[in-house]
Amino acid sequence: MKKILLSPWTALITLAIVVAIKVSSPTFVDSVKLKYFDQLITNKAPTENPIYTVNIDEAALNKYGQWPFNRQIYADIINDIYARGASIVIWTVLMPEADRQGGDAALAETLKSHPVILSNIPSTVGKNTPRPNGAAIVNSNFIDKIYNYPGVIANIPDLENSAIGVGTTNVFPEIDGVNRRIPLLIGSGGKLYPTIGLEALRVLYNEKNMKVKLNELGIDKLGIGKNIFTTDSLGRVWIDLSQQHKQVSVTNMPEKFDGAIVIVGVSAAGIANPVPTAVGAVFPQDIQAKIIATLANKVNIERPSYAEGVELIALVIGGLLLLFLTRWVYVGIGSVVVLVGGSIAFSLYQFNHALQLWDATAPVAGIILVALHAYGVKFVSEFLQKQQIKKQFGTYLSPAMVEKLQKNPELLALGGDSRELSIMFTDVRGFTSISEHYGKDVQGLTKIMNRYMTAMTAKILENAGTLDKYIGDAQMAFWNAPLDDADHAKHAVATALQMLGSLDAFNKEISTEGVPPFGMGLGINTDTVVVGNMGSSQRFDYTCLGDGVNLASRLEGQSKPYHVAMVIGPKTNEYVKDDYFTLELDCIAVKGKKEGVNIFTVLEQRGDRIDYLAAKTNHKHMMDDYRAQRFTSAIEICKKLKGEFDGQMDGYYDMWIERCEEMAVNPPGANWDTVYRTNTK
Repeated sequence: MKKILLSPWTALITLAIVVAIKVSSPTFVDSVKLKYFDQLITNKAPTENPIYTVNIDEAALNKYGQWPFNRQIYADIINDIYARGASIVIWTVLMPEADRQGGDAALAETLKSHPVILSNIPSTVGKNTPRPNGAAIVNSNFIDKIYNYPGVIANIPDLENSAIGVGTTNVFPEIDGVNRRIPLLIGSGGKLYPTIGLEALRVLYNEKNMKVKLNELGIDKLGIGKNIFTTDSLGRVWIDLSQQHKQVSVTNMPEKFDGAIVIVGVSAAGIANPVPTAVGAVFPQDIQAKIIATLANKVNIERPSYAEGVELIALVIGGLLLLFLTRWVYVGIGSVVVLVGGSIAFSLYQFNHALQLWDATAPVAGIILVALHAYGVKFVSEFLQKQQIKKQFGTYLSPAMVEKLQKNPELLALGGDSRELSIMFTDVRGFTSISEHYGKDVQGLTKIMNRYMTAMTAKILENAGTLDKYIGDAQMAFWNAPLDDADHAKHAVATALQMLGSLDAFNKEISTEGVPPFGMGLGINTDTVVVGNMGSSQRFDYTCLGDGVNLASRLEGQSKPYHVAMVIGPKTNEYVKDDYFTLELDCIAVKGKKEGVNIFTVLEQRGDRIDYLAAKTNHKHMMDDYRAQRFTSAIEICKKLKGEFDGQMDGYYDMWIERCEEMAVNPPGANWDTVYRTNTK
């Protein structure tokens, strides 16, 4: 019985549970799958589109007065937009009642003069008569197979019939409340009504109607003219969130729209109702902009109908194969890496090359859980075996010595192992003023430095770091040795941020004593180095050596000229960028090196700082302009970025402006490799 319980094959139970969960698809499993799909879609390269959303915002309320406005104002806005060169206007403000201020006639005339698409809303009740849909339907008896509503809230007839087109605006959240897919058609009263995005394309393609073929499952085919749109049976399409458009206020529109599609909607607080998406809450007009761009660019993101079955089969086969291979430790571990990596790689490949959504979370989670079960059993089994060995040899050697020798028989040997570490160097900024404050009071200076080192070292030890040494007023520490730490880069960055927080508290404490504040620069680099006991046979220390260690030290030195508290290397950034908000600083060749290396800084834990994301995009544009030797453009972006990121990067942008001004005067030439070569350590 004991052997059965300690057999890795008991992991079949875990595999069976995982398969059962996959088949039943509970809410949390579907939520995880959808979140994974979000990552695939949102990481897609952005596409710029000639689409504007013009927002009726707080500034508009200040200008035009109480909401809703007189519809004469609506007419004036539409006329103004067309005067600026829009190709078509989409008006998402619903107007189901007559204007009590008498502006309907003026708006109706404007709608007759300019091509404007209005919006209506499917609802549990109907109001007014919706405009005829103009759809050529095959098998209309299957309309009830798609999304149907009891009624449609339409605009008043004079406006509804004066517009060039009318489409519905509606959202359909997934089980986690996030909007990812939108149906292009809805049914009501035996008729089909297009969503506003589909109606916009009908007008732009200059077609009188759309063509719909239904079957017993729902939508079979949907097209406008020669353009065919691929949907699921409910008529839904995935929204490509990488499609980009421009957002402006109705009070601050560009001089020229240059033939762009313009969508007018409300964004004023207390009036607008943002809806959740994978990139955060956005206004309905922004969703419509992305839908139009998705359809116009023929971006067909789809989840194959057979995907669930294939994923289930892959999970079962992968789990059984893994259980067979766990008898060989390293082969089993390697198979876990291959199976997990293969699942993710396949999913990424299918999306990047075919825009197909394949779920890697279920196979990955299943393989990992089965591996944990199997290797957990093996661990317990081997632990019990070691305990038996310890008991047998305990009569010959001291228990403590037996335990040490079991863990590491080479404990006292000189030498080291190659291992990936995250190495941190810190240094005090402003030490001169601190030293001058104490003057000849060497004991006072020593005490304050000891207090500083104690406060900073505490954070290293609390985060499982290894304090290598003190070098004057500097510290060196590393993670992932001697104990394994899979998240060593994240822990190193977390420690650095905590140290900066402790430094603020420390400075507040010593300010009451009249001591000048301490500053600190940090450098973190992740690389494979040699770590172990090094020295002589008389004395040795546990430390690390290698080029990656030297680079970590050099990165710390660059925190001062780049006016940031922390500088991290490229591999560290790769490991932590999903958990922390990082920015690329430059590509530099540190003193003594010819090859360039990309350096980054960390502002804070990522959280929900959506306000940082736009600034980060502008920061990237600035870097692109700099490397393309568009120094004047880079300077202008730097000036705009000052004050962003809560002002943390203002010193950096001042430095960058000064550098670009110099390079604008003395261009580096056509053979410039964009690497900035430093002359200081």
